[in-house]
Amino acid sequence: MSRLLSSLKIKDIEFRNRIFLSPMCQYSAQDGLPNDWHFVHLGSRAVGGAGLIIAEATAVSPEGRITPGDLGIWNDEQGRAFERIVRFISRQGAVPGIQLGHAGRKASTMIPWHGDGAVPASEGGWEVLAPSAAKFSDHYPQPRMMTAGDIEAATGQWGAGARRCREAGFQVVEIHMAHGYLLHQFLSPLSNQRNDSYGGSLENRMRFPLAAARAVRQNWPDRLALFVRISATDWIEGGWNLEQSLVLAGKLKEIGVDLIDCSSGGVAPGAKIPTEPAYQAKFAEEIRRQAGVFTGAVGQITDPVQAESILVSGQADAIIIARELLRDPYFPLRAAKRLGDDPCYPPQYVRARPK
Repeated sequence: MSRLLSSLKIKDIEFRNRIFLSPMCQYSAQDGLPNDWHFVHLGSRAVGGAGLIIAEATAVSPEGRITPGDLGIWNDEQGRAFERIVRFISRQGAVPGIQLGHAGRKASTMIPWHGDGAVPASEGGWEVLAPSAAKFSDHYPQPRMMTAGDIEAATGQWGAGARRCREAGFQVVEIHMAHGYLLHQFLSPLSNQRNDSYGGSLENRMRFPLAAARAVRQNWPDRLALFVRISATDWIEGGWNLEQSLVLAGKLKEIGVDLIDCSSGGVAPGAKIPTEPAYQAKFAEEIRRQAGVFTGAVGQITDPVQAESILVSGQADAIIIARELLRDPYFPLRAAKRLGDDPCYPPQYVRARPK
């Protein structure tokens, strides 16, 4: 069997293969509630054979939404609404996962196909919180600098979100510390301009993100897997970088994080990112080697042979796929065929197996 299609065990969770659906915002929720769109979107990728299905960034508070169409898990009704989706994913042999997030200064923005920039107050825009009172760009809302009380409250929201994920039946939680959202904003000196115990030194900038991770871990059973997505670099001089990411990864491992999902960028506009196929796999490799933790590679990984090479060479333990699984929910079946494995079609689809 190929490495890509081989199983992976983390804690008590066994993934049938190492193809993981990346959390991708659908901007299609109402009041944070998942609906039929999410059921079909996530369920079809489970039917298609992925090992792990991660639901999109799901806000731990109303003000943590990127757009009015974001999923949320700040109340019990939202948690219960995920149960049907979780059951279906599990029945297809995939592991149900969810990403917990808070947009910080990137919150209260328009659903992409409705426009861009801030949501006007007249259309339901809300107060935006951030480590510092600095906009992401001129088109984004003006944030309010979080007080120590705000940070304490947000830490509790991460823990409560994890509890609701557990009650809904999820088996993997991923904490979003990447792409310029709230926890990444605290980590990066480009967005964190504080001069208190949450800003300045690396230790201080990590304080809130690590507190959020502890709150999640305390409300998440030890037997279940905990992931963290990071931006390994800001791609800007003087910003967050791989060296700091290695320190963070070590701290996260001590807390009980099982896998680091290695992405990059997003904290500041104008970064020059040298994108190419698998351009972020090198970050997964360094963190895996130096921090001694499972890693996932993500970013322009579109070909089964390419994905297999990343795993066989030891750069990562799993391949986290975004756009290619949007284009083709059955990528895992195609990958198995390409790599000489036996595609595991659901019984309803066996008649369509290639000869």
